[in-house]
Amino acid sequence: MRSRRTAAVAVLLLAPLALAGCTSAKKGPSGGAGSGSGSGAVSQGTNPLQNPDGTKPGLAPVTADADKKAGRDLIAQVKTADPGPKTGYDRDQFGPAWTDNVDGVPMGHNNCGTRDDVLARDGKGVEHKDGSACVVTAMTIWDPYTGKTVQWSKQQPSKIQIDHVMPLSYDWQQGASQWDKAKRVQIANDPLNLIPADGSQNASKGDAGPATWLPANTEIRCSYAIRWAQVSLKYQLPVTPADKKTMLALCGG
Repeated sequence: MRSRRTAAVAVLLLAPLALAGCTSAKKGPSGGAGSGSGSGAVSQGTNPLQNPDGTKPGLAPVTADADKKAGRDLIAQVKTADPGPKTGYDRDQFGPAWTDNVDGVPMGHNNCGTRDDVLARDGKGVEHKDGSACVVTAMTIWDPYTGKTVQWSKQQPSKIQIDHVMPLSYDWQQGASQWDKAKRVQIANDPLNLIPADGSQNASKGDAGPATWLPANTEIRCSYAIRWAQVSLKYQLPVTPADKKTMLALCGG
């Protein structure tokens, strides 16, 4: 009887340790802890230097000195030009909003609209409309522009909006007015140029460049400048001299 009682006590003591050994953190797509459909912190995005095509989630802060230098080196390659006239600009010049009918960019022709693609890219615990593998109806998302985690649903659609990092009107004035329609549709739907962010931040930005508007979250500003440079270089669009100066300063230049 004594040996049986001793064995029972040992089992009770070991059980919590065994359970603890079976617990693991769920990882987000960028390798950080992510909430997925369960609990845990929402991933705070991806370092833009490690996400040159924009297919990974979000926009993480750039804090390491080596990364800031790499960011400055990238920004240094951006050409500058004074803006041209806004004459003739119209959103329709960049194709139907969030069209999937776009060539030459990731996620094009995947049978989902661009807006839903980038919401699903950055969101956690993503819910879809019944019967649809595309239409996002709810999610949890970390907004890089405010540094806050947001519970979003289609009942409050404007709470999270999709920001064109290089605004389309800005693109038009910097040279896109001379492009063919297909290239304008590309930059309007390229995930590299799209960040889901706080609606009021997106509205206050308008078509401003970094010299006149920056995200409220100061920790993200170097990343934001790097993303501007990535889009500018991909599409060979110059930025204004003031914007380039600001972009370099944001990464310590």
